[in-house]
Amino acid sequence: MFVKRISFFAVLLLLALPPATASAQNLEFIRDAEIENTIRLYATPLFEQAGVEPSAVQIHLVKDAQLNAFVAEGLNLFINTGLIQRTENAGQLIGVIAHECGHIAGGHLVKGREAMENATTQSLATMILGMAAAVAARRGDLGSAIMMGGNDIAARSYLAFSRSIEGSADTAGLAFLDNLHMSAKGFLEFMETLGDQELLVTARQDPYVRTHPLTRDRIDEIRHHVENSPWTNEPVPPAYVEPHRRIRAKLVGFMEPPSTTLYRYKESDTSLEGRYARAIAYYRIPDLVHAIPLIDGLIAERPQDPYFHELKGQMLFENGRVKEAIPEYKLAVKYLSDNPLLRQELGQVEVEADDPALLPDARENLTIATQRESDDAGSWRLLATAYGRMGNEVMATASMAEYALLAGRFEEAIYDAVKASQGLKKGTPIEIRMQDIRAQAEQARDLAKKRRG
Repeated sequence: MFVKRISFFAVLLLLALPPATASAQNLEFIRDAEIENTIRLYATPLFEQAGVEPSAVQIHLVKDAQLNAFVAEGLNLFINTGLIQRTENAGQLIGVIAHECGHIAGGHLVKGREAMENATTQSLATMILGMAAAVAARRGDLGSAIMMGGNDIAARSYLAFSRSIEGSADTAGLAFLDNLHMSAKGFLEFMETLGDQELLVTARQDPYVRTHPLTRDRIDEIRHHVENSPWTNEPVPPAYVEPHRRIRAKLVGFMEPPSTTLYRYKESDTSLEGRYARAIAYYRIPDLVHAIPLIDGLIAERPQDPYFHELKGQMLFENGRVKEAIPEYKLAVKYLSDNPLLRQELGQVEVEADDPALLPDARENLTIATQRESDDAGSWRLLATAYGRMGNEVMATASMAEYALLAGRFEEAIYDAVKASQGLKKGTPIEIRMQDIRAQAEQARDLAKKRRG
């Protein structure tokens, strides 16, 4: 698991928040091949039910202990790590994803934006009216009262809309589960767990309650569905059970203090996920004397499991044993060759091994990573390093142009794109790409200046 601190502001459509609070947020994301693939395993049939191409939906893991999940414009599914940790079984997590797919299928992203704009317009109109009244009557208190009343009406109007679409998303999600012959019991369990939070003050509620307003009617409707669905007693598909236990254990191991993990997954717990969590906890202490035998035991049981090899590689790499880490990362890539994150990790270790003989392989792995995830700035930066150490300054500069554009460093992107173009044959795909980067960076730079000015 590579934690990535991404410093950018993403405008997220939080469907149940009043206009005044639906603002840009600074989110921190993590990348982990196993967790992302598990979420996609669960979500793919639901995306298909929602009528969207699964590969078009981006899955983002938000590093946040609070319980939340939401969809945002551009077919993006965001899931907090805290939500995954709090779900007790795969059925609960699948139920949440089904609900979010209901939002996608219902076009709620567009409708929500329109409702927000209408509420904002109403709030602004009331503000203007309040200011005019205050000036005419020379009474500031009168203007404030009108503005506060108008804002309250706008907020209530938006919340009424959001409650209606939450019910609509529930209905769609439940239908998707029925179509897939899957039980909605887990979704009901999850919603009943949240039900008591409505009694808490807003500051103590999980974001999921605030962004997906609950009503007893909603829970009653879900319960009615569960009582009448022919698939209620259908168990979660066996292939879904272990992955959920593993990703929960993995998140506990990485996110909680090692002492908490070791208390929760005691030495007497010989389950696969228990040993997995303890291996991570010991590695984070760091105590490789205990961590390595645990991960070696898991590898002995599952020699072709890419995620166990990845974890051992990470343990070795982050403790300065770079050369020893490479074979483990290579095995991870061997058993999951199409995963761009594993390719990036292997490429990074090969670059940092300080061995010129490894650079061609690093370049190949990082090239594959950028081809499959062209919007990952980290892979482009590493590829630039590999090219630079191999003496190919033109390709190093071209890769840095890609990195700078994604990182929002527009002046650098323009400079690098122009410099790389000078060393490239005109009309080739990569030279044309440099022209595109220059144009995009100039446009983004000018727009940023306009907003500031």
